[in-house]
Amino acid sequence: MVIKTGSEPGETSKLYRSPKTTGSKWSPTSAQNMKALSRAHMLQGFQQHCQTLSKENNAGYRREFEGLDNVGQELTTRAGHLDVNKGKNRYPHVLPYDHCRVRLALLSSQLHSDYINASYVPGGASAHDFICTQGPLHSTQADFWRMVWEQNVRVVIMVTACTENHKVLCEPYWPQERVSVSYGGVQVTTLFQQRGPDSFITTLHLRQMGSPAERRITHYQYPGWPDRGVPRNPASVCAFAELVRKHLNTIQHIGPTIVHCSAGVGRSGAFIALLWLMQLCMRGVPPDVRAVVHDLRRHRVMMVQNLEQYVLVHTCLMHWLSDETSVRRPRVTQESRGSLPDKEKETRRPSQEAHSSSARRDRGDRRQPQQQHEPRKQQSSANKLQPGNFLRKLLLNPSPSKT
Repeated sequence: MVIKTGSEPGETSKLYRSPKTTGSKWSPTSAQNMKALSRAHMLQGFQQHCQTLSKENNAGYRREFEGLDNVGQELTTRAGHLDVNKGKNRYPHVLPYDHCRVRLALLSSQLHSDYINASYVPGGASAHDFICTQGPLHSTQADFWRMVWEQNVRVVIMVTACTENHKVLCEPYWPQERVSVSYGGVQVTTLFQQRGPDSFITTLHLRQMGSPAERRITHYQYPGWPDRGVPRNPASVCAFAELVRKHLNTIQHIGPTIVHCSAGVGRSGAFIALLWLMQLCMRGVPPDVRAVVHDLRRHRVMMVQNLEQYVLVHTCLMHWLSDETSVRRPRVTQESRGSLPDKEKETRRPSQEAHSSSARRDRGDRRQPQQQHEPRKQQSSANKLQPGNFLRKLLLNPSPSKT
C-alpha cells in the first residue's frame, strides 16, 4: 500500500507508507493501521530485517539499492544547465531538480541571480524540512549566505572536511574566530567555536548590511566523513546525529536546516536519512530506509550515493536504537578521545591553508581557529520531547493518519 510520499513535484512528503517496491517483507504498515512500537521491539524487528539484507554478501542491500537507480530520472534540471549558471555548480553532473530547487531573490538587473545549487528535501513533516546543497565555491559564498538569510536558516550541518588528500572539497565560507567578514549583503561574525570528540560546533552572528536585522546560527561540522565513503566509526556518526537532533528539537519558528558535504548528495543524503529515521523511531514508527531514500531521490539526484552509504544508514540506526552511542550516555572510545581521526589530522592543515589562501584573495589572512574549547555539557532530555523541532508536525500530531 502506498500513501502519498511527495513523489510528484510539489507534493508534501509523508513517511507513513509501505511502498510496493520495497522488495522486503519487513516494512511499515499503512498509516491507518500504524501502532507505535517500543524501542526494544523496534530494534528487534530492524535487526532481523538487516540480517536478512546482509545474507549472501549483502545481496538484499544491493538489490534494494540498485532498485533505486532510476528514481527521479524523468525530472528536469534546466536551470542548472543554463550557460550562465554552469559556473555555479561544483560538479557538472550534480544539478538541482527544477521543481524543488531553492530560488534566491533576484538581484536588480541580474536575470539569473536566483540560481544556487541547492534543493529543498523532505524530513518527514514537509518537503522543505531541509535544504541540501553543495559545498560553496569561492564564487558562490555570497549566494550561500544570501540563501541562509532569505530562508531564515538557523542551523547549518557540514559533513565533510574542506580538503581531503590535498583536494578541495568545500571552500571555507566562515570567518576565523572573533572576525567579521561580509559576504555580499550579509556580514558574518564567528563568535566562538567548541570542539567535540569528532566535530566542531561554531556559533555565528549574522547581520544584513544596511539593516538593523541580525540573527545567530549554529554551524555543525563533522570532518571525519570521507568523500564518497563512510566513517570508520559508525558510533561516532550516531553521537553526532543525536547531538544535532536534540538541538533541532529545541528550536522553534525556524526555516529549513541546511545540510551539505561537497556535492551535497552522498554524505548529505545519508545524514538527512538518518535524522529522519531517528525522529520517526522516537514517534514509535518502524523505520523503512528504502522508502526514505526513495523520497529523498525525488528531490535531489543521487541522495545516498553508493551501497556503502546505504548500508551505513542501517548500521547507524541499529547503533542508535541500541542506545550504544547516545549523547545521553556518551561512551568515548580510544579512537575518538580528544582528537579527530588520523585521516582528519592529515587533511586539517591543507584545509586551513585553503581557508587562508582563499581569504587572502580579498580579505586578508584568515585561518581556521587554532584555539578550541570543550563543549558545554548538554542537559538530558531523554524523557522529554520538545515541540518546535524540524519535524514538529510528527511530534505534535498524535494520530499518524493526520500527519
